[in-house]
Amino acid sequence: MKSNTFKKLNGKGLKIAIVQARFNNEITDALAQGAVKALMESGVADKDIKIFQVPGAFEIPLACQRLARPPAGGKKFDGVITIGAIIKGETAHDVYLANTATNGIMRVMLDYNFPIAFGVITTYNLTQAKARARDDKNNKGYEAAMALIEILSRSA
Repeated sequence: MKSNTFKKLNGKGLKIAIVQARFNNEITDALAQGAVKALMESGVADKDIKIFQVPGAFEIPLACQRLARPPAGGKKFDGVITIGAIIKGETAHDVYLANTATNGIMRVMLDYNFPIAFGVITTYNLTQAKARARDDKNNKGYEAAMALIEILSRSA
């Protein structure tokens, strides 16, 4: 049974980064908006949300790594939401790209013990991508943000 209902989560005081791929920006802009909406609904202050754009999904892991290990001066962000849209084309390029982005993001999360929510969608076509980036609580950016707030709210 699928549930997209989220209990009330408290993100007050959290500093959150969003790493957004510009490729397929019609979709990624909508996903990022969904993430920001969820963060603000959870109490994260607008000033504590920062969006970093990268060219595409391939570059997301490096941006996450840089955010996970900030320069001297301590932790700057409590967690990251990744936003990207990989849409199938005429070749298997999407498969290689999705695997590389997924594995890179996971590696950063585990190597640095740094919370990262996965908001990179993979679809067969633009219609499916638009359905995942709609303006409601089924927006995959919204869901990724709520997942990050939940994991940051729990001690593991």
